[in-house]
Amino acid sequence: MGLHSSKAPSEAQILMLGLDGSGKSTLLYKLKYNEAVLTVPTVGFNVEMLETKDKGRTLTVWDVGGQLQMRTHWKHYYQDTSGLVFVVDSQEQKRFPEAKQELEQILGSEHLKGLPLIVLANKQDMLGAASPGDIEEALNLKQICGNRDWFIQPCSGKTGEGLEDCFGRMVCFLKIATAKGEKHYRNKSNRCTGTTLIS
Repeated sequence: MGLHSSKAPSEAQILMLGLDGSGKSTLLYKLKYNEAVLTVPTVGFNVEMLETKDKGRTLTVWDVGGQLQMRTHWKHYYQDTSGLVFVVDSQEQKRFPEAKQELEQILGSEHLKGLPLIVLANKQDMLGAASPGDIEEALNLKQICGNRDWFIQPCSGKTGEGLEDCFGRMVCFLKIATAKGEKHYRNKSNRCTGTTLIS
């Protein structure tokens, strides 16, 4: 599904997952079109291509529905994935254990072993939103992420804040892997900043 293994190094498939209501589609459309789009629960998937200013590198972002009945199908999108984005509704603190359980299952897949992960702490503009630090602790990211590169990014689907940073960092993670000639790698520094996207 998605881009196949014969894709050029300048193209990468990014899988965006998260519980229903976390705001995945809103984030994707805000990033792509810079518009606050009123969305309905995704049945199936949405896919958008994001071109970066970095030598024409393109990210194909797959946003897959997060309803309970859709989650059993997530595994069908794992093949050919280069990076993961997991979206959390920062306001829905009562659902953090559910999000943690789903993320653990995702990261346990052999197809996704070692791939970089960015957790988007969405709805930071809303009253009562948990901080990225609180979400990091609730999801136990330091333990469940193992040796993969990961980062938690505060963001808002309403304002767009944090979205460029998220995908810019992902591009940087992928560049480091390519430069090292490895599929999987470990980034020990904070070098992934400053990459920009164009729609």
